[in-house]
Amino acid sequence: MRLVIAEDSVLLREGLVRLFTELGHEVVDAVDDAPRLIESVQTHLPDMVVTDVRMPPTHTDDGLRAAMTIRSTNPEIGLLVLSQWVAVEAAQELLRDGRGAVGYLLKDRVQEFSMVAATLDIIVKGGTMVDPEVIAQITSDRKGPNPLTSRESEVLSLMAEGRSNTAIASQLVVTLGAVEKHIASIFTKLDLTNSSDDHRRVLAVLWYLGG
Repeated sequence: MRLVIAEDSVLLREGLVRLFTELGHEVVDAVDDAPRLIESVQTHLPDMVVTDVRMPPTHTDDGLRAAMTIRSTNPEIGLLVLSQWVAVEAAQELLRDGRGAVGYLLKDRVQEFSMVAATLDIIVKGGTMVDPEVIAQITSDRKGPNPLTSRESEVLSLMAEGRSNTAIASQLVVTLGAVEKHIASIFTKLDLTNSSDDHRRVLAVLWYLGG
């Protein structure tokens, strides 16, 4: 997979280049600010962009804004956002268009090679992956009625983490058929009945994260 990385910390940027190279990917460019990220993507047309949220020139949400610009002009490119903090609005913004092929991880996860590798695989296949700590914070602050049962909420939380139906069944120690029934019930309760299963999974996750 061909990647463009955007990270303003020199040490972390070099570490990410080494990490993704060791995972078997080609880093075609590594930049340190949002404008150069957009330029690099147009030049190299990578399979995926890995970017921080807070970057120059303003050190606010420049990385996220650049990612959304890239999504509008090159929707086929996957997006993985890395952040030092749980930025709830950033996670919701990434998922809002419902197209998938996005991920949001905390930078602490970079040390977990298997998780990073799995996240890239999920994104490149059109799925979504949101860091479990982000999910936990968002759902703990959730207000309003929840039409789902506790088990359905548990299934949806694992879907938000990018887990497949088989992985969810293994995690919950239930049959694959039981997981499929729970997911069908989630789609029905959320009135997600008229699109592909992949699209409905993204929309269900977006609802769960309050977007």
